[in-house]
Amino acid sequence: MFGWINDGLYSILNWIYSWVGNWGWAIVVFTVMVRLVLTPLDIKSRASMRKTTKLQPKLQELQKKYANDKAKLNQKTSELYKKEHINPLSSCLPLLLTWPILIAVFGAMRTVANRELLEQVGQILTGDAAKVNLQQWLWIKNLWMPDNLFSPAYPDLNTLRAIGADQWLNWFHGLQESGLPQVLAEMNLTDASFSGDQFSTTLQAIIDAMKGMGFYSEALTTIPGYTIPLINWSVPHLPNGLMLLPVLSAVTQIVMTKIMSAGQPQQPAANGQPNTGKFMQWFFPIFSLVICFGYSAAFALYWVSGNIVSMGQTFAINKYLDNKEKKSAPVAGEGSVR
Repeated sequence: MFGWINDGLYSILNWIYSWVGNWGWAIVVFTVMVRLVLTPLDIKSRASMRKTTKLQPKLQELQKKYANDKAKLNQKTSELYKKEHINPLSSCLPLLLTWPILIAVFGAMRTVANRELLEQVGQILTGDAAKVNLQQWLWIKNLWMPDNLFSPAYPDLNTLRAIGADQWLNWFHGLQESGLPQVLAEMNLTDASFSGDQFSTTLQAIIDAMKGMGFYSEALTTIPGYTIPLINWSVPHLPNGLMLLPVLSAVTQIVMTKIMSAGQPQQPAANGQPNTGKFMQWFFPIFSLVICFGYSAAFALYWVSGNIVSMGQTFAINKYLDNKEKKSAPVAGEGSVR
């Protein structure tokens, strides 16, 4: 369903990289472009939220008046929305329309990450550390690996297992055209090696061959004494990052949630049930932290950049709507009889 959108966004991202020359900054530029495209939907959603907010006192009066008659409450609420020319779903619909785009963006990011990781595998198998092009960005040694102290800069077993067999086969075909590294040529691999039950055996053989490269094996070796008990997380000799992006993802998510909810009515908990609004305020930051901790730094960079751009957009949209309301507001004394 999202295939053609995914491919289109990947082409745009790749085009930006061809101009910028660094995947990290290409992702930042790409994020800004995506958010700008979604701006009209954001404006429509915020405007609808404002109308609904102003209607809250009247809605609360109806809730008190018809507290014991749900059918009548629904009828009067519907009449009020119709009278004020407000569609209660209009604030949600623009946000729902953005989901296909966001899903496709994540797919495009995953496509780039897989292709870059496989390219690094081919470079590692040459046996020359100088030929391995780790995509660095600021403190991060490899954008396609997670930004934390417990992930190595080089692609590891767990990361490579997440790449599909069809992508491995395309990678193999590309190496055949450019020239197979000697270690791969000695394996006598065929297309059948990347399908069915043979794929697992082939993947393990490739990983074992990578471990045979001294620089790769040393980089993945963990440092004695730097292990977290119980969960058994160890720091490798060449850690990929400092966990700054996952932390920033959670922090910016908290700030963005507060900014976007400012001025919006807080719905009281019903029948003694927990307030879902409060729950969601903390759920998304924790979710961001967990996701960005385990996914590639490129994905985390997109997430953080998106949050920061969204915060700036919210300020700008609020300013625009404020000015629009001031211009449309009646002037004091206008229409009075002299």
